Amino acid sequence: MPVSSVAIPDVSIILPCAGFGTRFGAPYAKELHCLAPGVTVLDRSLEAVVDLARSGLAVRVVVVFGTHKLDTVKYLARYAGTFQLVFVYQDETAEPGLDGAIRCALPMTRGPVALVLPDIVVSGGGSAGSLRAALASTEVAGWAVVAAEESDPGTLRQMGALTVVGSSDSADDVVVKAAAEKPADPAGFNALWGVVAVAEDEAHRLPDVVLREADSPLAGAVALMVERIVNYNTTEG
Repeated sequence: MPVSSVAIPDVSIILPCAGFGTRFGAPYAKELHCLAPGVTVLDRSLEAVVDLARSGLAVRVVVVFGTHKLDTVKYLARYAGTFQLVFVYQDETAEPGLDGAIRCALPMTRGPVALVLPDIVVSGGGSAGSLRAALASTEVAGWAVVAAEESDPGTLRQMGALTVVGSSDSADDVVVKAAAEKPADPAGFNALWGVVAVAEDEAHRLPDVVLREADSPLAGAVALMVERIVNYNTTEG
């Protein structure tokens, strides 16, 4: 039998693209929204992943899709020479929601895993190398997030909210004390996450990060602080 030539990845990225983006309110996938000539939201969200590959790491991106996202599948072909692409179909009847998308992807991951959302863009000060730093931090802390300070209650209600403590001048000193997915009461939260990274042996708990009714495993995570995180799954984004 032929021996597979597919390399075992150093790190894996879960990219959930099966959502319907109803809040975005456009007739096309939110991640394909054009931000500049030839540049989509998806391109911006993948900049940190491209940086990983260019650093010499073998990167596997596990794309979770539905039949309504074939345009996104086609668009991602431009990255075929940059990192490994694995496509997993999400059956919403068996594994609904974002947590279901993560569970669909996990069997295809190897090494530390990062959850990168295709409608979330991390930018500004601190963003360069933040994903690499988050993945490296999982070797000691188990969990890490790329996060930004946020005080607006409306924004915190729509995102993964965090309570972070420490000095934003030193990423090593910033840790997550509490976390909740789209909290009804955002009082006490002062930041939001854009990317979550987790060690391989803890990756099975990753779906709990995006469940409102679950205890978040992010308490104690290292927080790599960046200037700005934008959620494009809104008409305001």
